[in-house]
Amino acid sequence: MSKEIEQAKLAFIDRPKIRKAVLEAFGPGPASVLVQFAAFVRRSAKSSIRKRKRCSLPGQPPSSHKGLLRDFILFAWDEATRTIVIGPRKLSGMMSDTALHALEFGGPSMVYRGRGRKEVLLIAPRPYMYPAMERELPKFPAMLRDCVRLAV
Repeated sequence: MSKEIEQAKLAFIDRPKIRKAVLEAFGPGPASVLVQFAAFVRRSAKSSIRKRKRCSLPGQPPSSHKGLLRDFILFAWDEATRTIVIGPRKLSGMMSDTALHALEFGGPSMVYRGRGRKEVLLIAPRPYMYPAMERELPKFPAMLRDCVRLAV
């Protein structure tokens, strides 16, 4: 496994140090709700990505030819901003730095064609993370309400 993935694993919610930081930041009730919400968004994003050979249409969630995009959607605690970050993990050597941003929002992306040949392509937006969050967002207030009710 790559060094970047190993470093990202250190921020996963199931690590004792990270769990303690999340609990200190939000308290036990809201922290569990945030983790649960992040898991719902992750599941929704993963289920929107179809595994098939052909490309998706612009504006539709992307297709995953090998399943790597779907398999590497993760969520982790970001200590600097004290938030939970949900999204795909960039795989080293597999894509340019702008590929994941271009996939969600559209824009230029570097494609490697083998033997050192690079080509810049203009990618049409194929959003999948933001729509996943929008689908799950209506459930969030009820989750928080239940959390507060349990704490009282």
